[in-house]
Amino acid sequence: MSRTHWGRYGIAHVMHAESPSRFLYPPSVRAQFGERGERLGPWFYRGDPLADAAFASVEALSRPAREALVSALLRDGAAAHPEAPEPLRALVAACEYVPLWVDLDRVDRGGAAFLRTGLLGGMVLGAYALTASYCSPAGNKPLTFSGRLEEQTPRRLAETGRYVQLVAQPGSLRPHGEGWVATVRVRLMHAAVRTMCARSPRWQREAWGVPISQPDMAGTGLLFSLIVIDGMDKLGMPIMGESREDLLHQWRYASWLMGVDQELLTSSEREGHAFWSLLLSTQGEPDEDSRKLVRALLDSGTVNARSAEELARAKRMKPVSYALSRYFLGDSLADALELPKSVWSRVLPAVGRVGRALHNVSGLPSGTVEAGAAYWRMVVDQGLRGTPAEFTIPDRLRGDPHVPSDPPRDHV
Repeated sequence: MSRTHWGRYGIAHVMHAESPSRFLYPPSVRAQFGERGERLGPWFYRGDPLADAAFASVEALSRPAREALVSALLRDGAAAHPEAPEPLRALVAACEYVPLWVDLDRVDRGGAAFLRTGLLGGMVLGAYALTASYCSPAGNKPLTFSGRLEEQTPRRLAETGRYVQLVAQPGSLRPHGEGWVATVRVRLMHAAVRTMCARSPRWQREAWGVPISQPDMAGTGLLFSLIVIDGMDKLGMPIMGESREDLLHQWRYASWLMGVDQELLTSSEREGHAFWSLLLSTQGEPDEDSRKLVRALLDSGTVNARSAEELARAKRMKPVSYALSRYFLGDSLADALELPKSVWSRVLPAVGRVGRALHNVSGLPSGTVEAGAAYWRMVVDQGLRGTPAEFTIPDRLRGDPHVPSDPPRDHV
């Protein structure tokens, strides 16, 4: 069963009237969110039609031809390449449009707010935002299918770091800026993974909805904004004043570029918390895939060590990383993820209290944009090891025997 739904710009699209079984809505949750929460369920059957059509229009090309074509459009603009497939040009043209609600100066201020968090922001992203993203037993399936986190954890984490570093640079999210280009590329990557997962006999549509669904994408934008804000609060070094809303505004726009429907974008910290609470309340407990992904993330330092000194340092930090995740996520999720308890689990709340006290001391220096930018350059350079993050559209899902592994031939 389906129904017509009027979305962004008054364009009608068809959505399933039912919800996949991943969407849990017991009476206790219904009492909290009412009819508004009930309307979320069908969105798990919606992906990103514009990007999916764009990927389909270039899927038959060889990887070099596809990359050259995508790079040309992202560099020159949709109008400059009338020979390109119309669906790809439509995607680029849609992303070149800047909605009226977007304040590009505020977007830049949001990026600066993130850069000022420096090392602490990096800790929050790794131990809180990314671990939280793996907790959804259905939302984590595209990543599990791709095999990239468990097989190439350090590389993928470095690419994520490079992406957040790019979008935080001033002017970077303006059309054809570096962050804008990376965002549209990631959107096409998502479309490729969505298409390949959906084709696999292993994909359980009625249980999981579509791969990388609208609520999953909207939640990702909140991970890099709302959850960063929450994590800094918990460390006792909060992002202050209007900078909080600036960071949320930056990722609202980045999420829109990434293909999140206007209806699922939140415009304030209060709205963000309400939507995040709804997402958490309607998903199941973390599953074994969640636990594997979190272990791969938190153990990545010891796996990727390049020297005895790095290995020793990573081993010392490993229990701290696990304790940080437990502190950020809370005992309920941490227990479901089987995160061990340690002395650090008791120390960190006190650290947060001390941090809050110090933060209120007059004259305490705060992080600077320059120092934060230097930190992210160092982290990304170390993680990428001289190989640039190109956000290339994949040809196949690793380890899935049902998806052809041979690259398609060049049809140009």
